[in-house]
Amino acid sequence: MAITAQMVKELREKTGAGMLDCKKALTETNGNMEEAIDFLREKGIASAAKKADRIAAEGTTFILSEGNKAVILEVNAETDFVAKNETFQELVKELAEHLLNNEPASVEAALEQKMANGQVVSEYINSAIAKIGEKITLRRFAVKTKSDQGAFGEYLHMGGRIGVLTVLEGTTDQNVAKDVAMHIAAINPKYISRDQVSAEEVDRERQVLTQQALNEGKPEKIVEKMVEGRLGKFFEQICLLDQSFVKDPDQKVRKFVESKGATVQDFVRYEVGEGLEKRQENFAEEVMSQIKK
Repeated sequence: MAITAQMVKELREKTGAGMLDCKKALTETNGNMEEAIDFLREKGIASAAKKADRIAAEGTTFILSEGNKAVILEVNAETDFVAKNETFQELVKELAEHLLNNEPASVEAALEQKMANGQVVSEYINSAIAKIGEKITLRRFAVKTKSDQGAFGEYLHMGGRIGVLTVLEGTTDQNVAKDVAMHIAAINPKYISRDQVSAEEVDRERQVLTQQALNEGKPEKIVEKMVEGRLGKFFEQICLLDQSFVKDPDQKVRKFVESKGATVQDFVRYEVGEGLEKRQENFAEEVMSQIKK
């Protein structure tokens, strides 16, 4: 039976095994999906299969830099307890080294690459799942570069609950770059400057602010001026350079950075589990379900 890419994809989704292992399993079992799953389980490759539908919204962020390259990544687990596990932490570090050295185009591409230890990334993660007993996922990563005249700011808050990587040019002072990273961790801007905010987003906010002013009963002739003033507050909320610097609220981030002869080129802020559904557990129900088995 011809083994199709769709069959390989389906088996991979069901077992968490690597693409090559899935293709081999399907080939060995003549395309029988259930037998292929058993084949992988027997080989110890699909030990992560039962955990595939669990929610992994805990974990950690991590940053690794070397020379003019740096990587920030988020690796998820099911519980905060596992995030402190030495095996998990070692996994995160080795994934960071691989991503920094190989710069894959996406998470999907990364999972298919071979690591320095000879294992495919997805297989390496699955072996950790089998050892730790929780679902673990490489959720996202970003590789950034700087010049010899630049600096990386690396900051992990609460042991990696929030991770921020900044790229500054015009200074090689890592402390300056880290101060900006700490600010970003605390305030969570969306953009570096106003020119990065799309016209659509600004127009949408202007319409909302205009309607708010009209609803407040403000005369139409002063509404436009009021809206422009309130737009300034909007930019302060979302644009890094317009924000009051957390370590010195009397000056804006822009002024702080410029006083160091620097410019902010880029930043990435990851917060563990943001946007993911958190698992809501009822302990009593869980215990009863185990008793009934």
